[in-house]
Amino acid sequence: MLDKLGAKGIVGVLLLLGGIGVIAYVDLIIAAGIGLVVLGFVLTAWGLVSGLMASFGLGGMMGGGGGFE
Repeated sequence: MLDKLGAKGIVGVLLLLGGIGVIAYVDLIIAAGIGLVVLGFVLTAWGLVSGLMASFGLGGMMGGGGGFE
């Protein structure tokens, strides 16, 4: 999976986790909320991309085939 992200993607994930870590150092509840928001964005994007790819006949390529059906 890391080879598909590339260098910029890996740096982005590290910055995201580092930022949540800094927030967790100050307030754990707010960091948990931000983590849930980020997870929600990721799952929404995954669902949108999976649905779009399925509409082009490429549904099996995202590892879900169009979401959580």
